[in-house]
Amino acid sequence: MQTTKASIIKTYTALGWWGTTRIDELLDQAVAAHPQRTAIVDPPNRSEIVGGEPLRWTYSELAQRVELLTISLYARGVRPDDIVVVQLPNVVELPEVILALSRLGAIVSPVPVQYGILELSRINHLLDPKAFLSLRNFKGQDLASANSAAFKGKMLLTVASLNDAADLYNYDASSSLREECSVYLTSRCSSANDIVTICWTSGTTGTPKGVPRSHNHWISIASAVRDLAGLRDNDAYLNPFPMVNMGGIGGFLVTWLESAGKLVLHHPMDLPIFLSQLAAEKITYTIAPPAMLTMLLKDPALLEDIDLSSLRAIGSGSAPLPSWMIEGWENRYGIAILNNFGSNEGMCLASGPDDVPNASERGELFPRFGVEGFSWTNGMASMVKTKLIDPETNEEITVPNRPGELLYAGPTIFDGYWKSPQANAEVFSGDYFHTGDLFEIDGPENNPCYYRFVGRLKDIISRGGMKISPAELDNLLASHPQILDAAAVGIPDEVLGEKVGVALVVVGGESLTLEDVVTFLRNSGIAKFKLPEASVIVDELPRNPLGKVLRQELLPVFAERGMP
Repeated sequence: MQTTKASIIKTYTALGWWGTTRIDELLDQAVAAHPQRTAIVDPPNRSEIVGGEPLRWTYSELAQRVELLTISLYARGVRPDDIVVVQLPNVVELPEVILALSRLGAIVSPVPVQYGILELSRINHLLDPKAFLSLRNFKGQDLASANSAAFKGKMLLTVASLNDAADLYNYDASSSLREECSVYLTSRCSSANDIVTICWTSGTTGTPKGVPRSHNHWISIASAVRDLAGLRDNDAYLNPFPMVNMGGIGGFLVTWLESAGKLVLHHPMDLPIFLSQLAAEKITYTIAPPAMLTMLLKDPALLEDIDLSSLRAIGSGSAPLPSWMIEGWENRYGIAILNNFGSNEGMCLASGPDDVPNASERGELFPRFGVEGFSWTNGMASMVKTKLIDPETNEEITVPNRPGELLYAGPTIFDGYWKSPQANAEVFSGDYFHTGDLFEIDGPENNPCYYRFVGRLKDIISRGGMKISPAELDNLLASHPQILDAAAVGIPDEVLGEKVGVALVVVGGESLTLEDVVTFLRNSGIAKFKLPEASVIVDELPRNPLGKVLRQELLPVFAERGMP
């Protein structure tokens, strides 16, 4: 199944941006070149997550496991364009399942383990999948049985289930079936432009949408990550993000296969385990949310006995990064902090030390990829087109200090939400995708070469007609010595429309009043109308599986505490 226009495939192929290699063929290339190289490593706490001892496979062993899965899925009737919803944590079976389904030409729809019957029932309705694949033991819960009710009448498949005879890995394939499957795979017509995944996002439309993506889409995203991080052959990757969308699949799975490196999995985010993996597995690249990087700098004792000598770069993002945090990691540990700004729809902005060497700029500024007159080291810059438009008039913005919605086109952008023509009409203008993100042009007066993130189009706080970026406040508050994490939100107000509230996670045992917060922000030189009028202390901020703050979930907290 292909959803990309034939004209786009022809253009990107002619330009050399897209090729003929599928994701599963990247595994074949790595096996042929480095069969005995360590390929993949389980979380050390696997026994607590799914049971059993942590697994560690070479590329040769990984290929054998994927082959067994492929035969087992083939025997159960899985064929090209069949959709299989996969709900697994970050254990080795998840990338193995993705690779096996890719080999068969099936479409993988990976979903977070946090999804329950409500979300999965909706996915079942939209996709009408062939099967639901999960596991019998997830932290003591039979996840497969609990959520299979959302897929009535559909085939139930399980992996990582030690006591389940029906587990896909327990299949004893006959020699004749192996030969039949091999012949089938050899004769099957396939293309790198075939859809391989349907992931899920809230998108710019506010409701969860399916995002179909081809092999070429994913490989383009991996190329952008590789250029940003300066990744090399046989690098070691530590992936703490769920392998269910752009961050986990494009940022790690495909990038790992391209480099024939070592993929170390982590689930769920557990700081002591994460730090021990960095040292024990000699990790060269990982990703972490800004709040964690900030916290580690503010409590250096946590890193005192951790060997970080192999770690070259840490990706971060989802919010502006404080310059002092970037400088702290680079000056104290010699580790580059990379600022990623992307979406599941395929928008990729990347700010690294090669293109933005000044740490005070890199946390908030991104190269204006695809704009004539500027050149960058990241190869993605020459493959995309970007521009800013006024959200109300659609007028293109070409001058600094005027916020506009970012429009993005290029080989990483998806083809449109799954079976959602109305939503697609809202977010596409020709080849351009409306990201829903507000940026403004920035940079030296004679060289406005950067974009500065202002906020989400729908997150912007409107106080008496004045627009306030919650991300700007988050960034300023992150530098407060008593604040570990912060999120600004618009609180409904009868007179002004909205007022500014801030939710704060503070250092244990310390207190912080609204007056303290206002004084700190006023001393930063921020405009008076942006100062918060309410604050709450919370244990943690609500976040989605990718670490993005769910600001709307904070509103009831303010209401419960009688805030204006």
